[in-house]
Amino acid sequence: MNFSRRKFLKAAGITSVSGLVLGQSAWASEGMWSLNSNTLKVGLIGCGGRGTAAAMEALNADPNVVLYAMADAFSDHLEESYKTLKKEFGEKVQVQDAQKFVGLEAYKELLAQDVDVVLLAAPPAFRPDHLEATVKAGKHIFCEKPFAVDGPGLRRVIESTKQAKAKNLALVAGFCWRYHLPKRETFNRVLDGQIGGILAAECTYNTGELWYKERQSEWTDFEYQLRNWLYYNWLSGDHIVEQAIHSIDMLQWAMGDELPLRVTGSGGRQKRTDEKFGNIYDHFALVYEYPSGAKTYFASRQQNDTAPSYAVELIGEKGKCLVDCRTGEHIISGANAWEYADETKFTDENAYKESNSRSMYQQEHDELFASIRNNKPKNDSDWMVKANIVAIAGRMAAYTGQTVTIDEALSSQERYFPDQVNWDTKHEIPVAIPGITKIT
Repeated sequence: MNFSRRKFLKAAGITSVSGLVLGQSAWASEGMWSLNSNTLKVGLIGCGGRGTAAAMEALNADPNVVLYAMADAFSDHLEESYKTLKKEFGEKVQVQDAQKFVGLEAYKELLAQDVDVVLLAAPPAFRPDHLEATVKAGKHIFCEKPFAVDGPGLRRVIESTKQAKAKNLALVAGFCWRYHLPKRETFNRVLDGQIGGILAAECTYNTGELWYKERQSEWTDFEYQLRNWLYYNWLSGDHIVEQAIHSIDMLQWAMGDELPLRVTGSGGRQKRTDEKFGNIYDHFALVYEYPSGAKTYFASRQQNDTAPSYAVELIGEKGKCLVDCRTGEHIISGANAWEYADETKFTDENAYKESNSRSMYQQEHDELFASIRNNKPKNDSDWMVKANIVAIAGRMAAYTGQTVTIDEALSSQERYFPDQVNWDTKHEIPVAIPGITKIT
């Protein structure tokens, strides 16, 4: 069972050419559309698979929404996304050539357009700039996770979330499991004390390896790295921040969004050692300590042909709770035993995902657009950045081999992403070596 990220994304309906989404749009009739005073115009920044899917979900969320502008660093990404969306949604895609913006500064041109809602789905390192500029422009926001790759970037994000709240802007975070109805029911029961105080927990994101794009002769070093951004921690944050953060966020949710005090652990490059895999690790193993005395055990890896695991298991004073993202199990055992009754069980993980997982992505956008319509903009600011700093602290602990406090992570001056980049930028960060790499 090679449970790869690509398989999960495909099964969840969020690849740019996903057949799962086709036929699901409620408002896609060709030739029926005309702009009016109640139309919400959407701008998409970052036109890869996740951005394209976010646009689909936005267009499905409300009968009076159009995609009005698009921006991406690469023209081929933008055009592929546009063709996919136009084929599916017809006149709801109102993007003219003049509203297609390409390049590293394309987001600024998009934000100057008459758009109401902006979807932020570029690689994570750009998120602090994009979020800051979008809030300044006064637009409602869907912001894909993670929000920053380093402490300085996350501090900017925290300030932007405060400004968004002050401006009464909707800000929905891309932690999709928070919008998965079975998990809402389960974690609400945990937070209501159904298993008692949490004594210990385990969370995992053990999966396969990811996609890779072969270098083309015309690409500069920067373009090559940007097209393979997953493998460079200054662009992605490493896989603990970019991917496994979903498990960390579920753990944070179960812990009432209380931050841990400190983290100790390890990680490294055991299998994925080729130069083409940049400078990221392929596994992490960490222990987080919380103010209550609870210890939580985190493990993630991206290695083909290894046993998959994507779950959170909680041990409380009165019982246990298991949430398994692969099988669909949502079970509480002990004094207050309970199981989510409406979740169909499948022996095949792909069948489960096709039947169930896509709804959480749509739920995010349904709630976002409903909150805008009701003039009660939904804002995830209070909790959205916490998983990000917990993940960054874990990466720091693994990279250095030291115990790292959350305060050290949040106040870190280590800046991964340069202040300015261009197509000729040469930026290299050596692979971290525990005991040699320092906390900064």
